[in-house]
Amino acid sequence: MMEEVTSEDHPASADPALNSETGKPTADSVLPSSQETPSSPSGGEAGAASPLTSTGDAPQASSPSLSSTPATTSPGSTQKSTFTIGGTPIQQSPTPMEIPHETADNSDYGQMEYASGRPPSGGGFFDWGGGLMRKVVEKTKSSMDTMITTLDPGMAPIIRSGGDISVVVTSDKECKVSAVRDAFQKVFGLATVTGQAAQSNIAPQPEGYAAGLKGAEERIENLRRGDKIDEKQVTVSIESFITDLLPDKWFDVGCVILSDPVYHISLQVFTQATPIPTEYVLQAQTLTPSDYSLRWSGLAVTVGEVIAKAIPGVSATDWHLNFTGMSRRDMIYNSSLALAGLYKEKLPKGETL
Repeated sequence: MMEEVTSEDHPASADPALNSETGKPTADSVLPSSQETPSSPSGGEAGAASPLTSTGDAPQASSPSLSSTPATTSPGSTQKSTFTIGGTPIQQSPTPMEIPHETADNSDYGQMEYASGRPPSGGGFFDWGGGLMRKVVEKTKSSMDTMITTLDPGMAPIIRSGGDISVVVTSDKECKVSAVRDAFQKVFGLATVTGQAAQSNIAPQPEGYAAGLKGAEERIENLRRGDKIDEKQVTVSIESFITDLLPDKWFDVGCVILSDPVYHISLQVFTQATPIPTEYVLQAQTLTPSDYSLRWSGLAVTVGEVIAKAIPGVSATDWHLNFTGMSRRDMIYNSSLALAGLYKEKLPKGETL
């Protein structure tokens, strides 16, 4: 005998797929189309449960079959997925693609610059042409040069030689050549300065500004006339002379000139005036013959020679140190520094010598 089991004896378990209030399927669960819903018994009372077998098993709601068919995607496209619920295909909304802060144009431009071997032109850490890295490199190089020149001062002309500046000094005396070299290397950074002995056609001891300027110019002309330097070579010439700037007051002055035939630059500067005791000048005048052929330009005996004979141990070419505490080289260096600065300003901007 089959016993009729009512809902009061076996309360039905709650089906998660059915709404607890309406008893209708929820929107999240759909019964498969292949399974039919049991029909209500004819003439049954409202709310009566369907007859069950003696096993007492409660009816199980079949889970909807979910199948995912991912769509084929290409690089750079959004991914779409298709799901089947109860035989009905449903497409999942594509995930929005994140857009980077940089625009595509900027990114491509940076990649193009890297491909060409150049860093991106946006400044920052990779801007090797300027900024912090350039300062570090320059500071390091300067420190190394300072250390080398301190340990071996003779290395300074070698380290700082080169560049676009090439100058020939019309003398082979180290006090003149080294002074001009140091001055030009300080102003231009790199400069090649060499010396070439040259003579003038005036008296050994020029007297007056005109004679000093002429002597410096003739040294340059004699070098070029003798084909000892190129006709386009930049030259610096130095000529010392005496002059009475005040009544019965004589001074030693140096005329320093520069000649650049390429850019037609001609510059003249003078060293500081060094006082000379009058008696030494009078002795040099006495030792000069009255019929001396170059008397128009100066004296036959230099003031330095007279001083060296009068004061033992004093150099005939650098007596300035004993009288003023400053060497002749330092005086020439200071004037050459001004000369190099003037020359740099006269040069056409962006031109290469």
